[in-house]
Amino acid sequence: MRLALIPLTGAALIALAGCVPQSQYDDLMNAYRSKEQQLLQLQNEFDTSRANEDMLRKQLGEAMARLTSIQNGGNQAEIDALKKQIDDLIAQIGQKALPDDVSNMIVQLVEMYPDVLEFDEKTGIIRFKSDVTFDSGSAKLSSKADAVLEKFASILNSDAAQNLEVRVVGHTDNVRISKPATLKEHPTNVHLSAHRAISVREALVRDGVGSNRFMIGGYGEFRPIATNARNGNEKNRRVEVYLVAMPTNSLSPSEAAPTVASPTTTAPAASTEENLK
Repeated sequence: MRLALIPLTGAALIALAGCVPQSQYDDLMNAYRSKEQQLLQLQNEFDTSRANEDMLRKQLGEAMARLTSIQNGGNQAEIDALKKQIDDLIAQIGQKALPDDVSNMIVQLVEMYPDVLEFDEKTGIIRFKSDVTFDSGSAKLSSKADAVLEKFASILNSDAAQNLEVRVVGHTDNVRISKPATLKEHPTNVHLSAHRAISVREALVRDGVGSNRFMIGGYGEFRPIATNARNGNEKNRRVEVYLVAMPTNSLSPSEAAPTVASPTTTAPAASTEENLK
């Protein structure tokens, strides 16, 4: 948002002033210059406030990612400190971790596809359920996931979200990969989780999201959010997306080197058991 300043100088002021005494004309000029200074000051304050909010949102995204990584088996003191930091950051930003327009669009998308997506408005974490997004032991997106990602891309390309960085992180359960065909493509669960995050990125880039906006990660089974049962836990099989403020020194999409996404082959929705790897 930019505050509009309508030029009113020289001939325009003379036209408005008409045949008026010089003193009235001078008063008009002084009033205009005063309003111009006030508008510039307001614009500077707005820009500073926006920069501060972007910084807070970036800190919130990083704190949430750290909390997710240590909440099972981590140091309790660090977990408590992170939770307090997150609460403080949310209080500074407002009730939602993401801008209202972005949050509302994601909520609507989740309502359309509750079997594919989860969204925590307080923390801003978007979670794709792997059992629906991918086939078992595969990084190929299902046709349903493709449709959801196309709509998610339109949200990311909206005016409200275009300045947000997209951090895509894959996770698996703790069931080891054993099938030879799967091992050939994904030697470990870490590889599988990273390859799934890459597939999500490629689909979003294909749908027009700037290739310079992404960070990719894959943690395999090492950052669970629930205790793995004997056959693995479906909650741990997930791809998470964090939206944070773009670094100020990032290139624009037009300046960044183009990335051509490889074709994404669709597959049927997966079994609920990741132990078919």
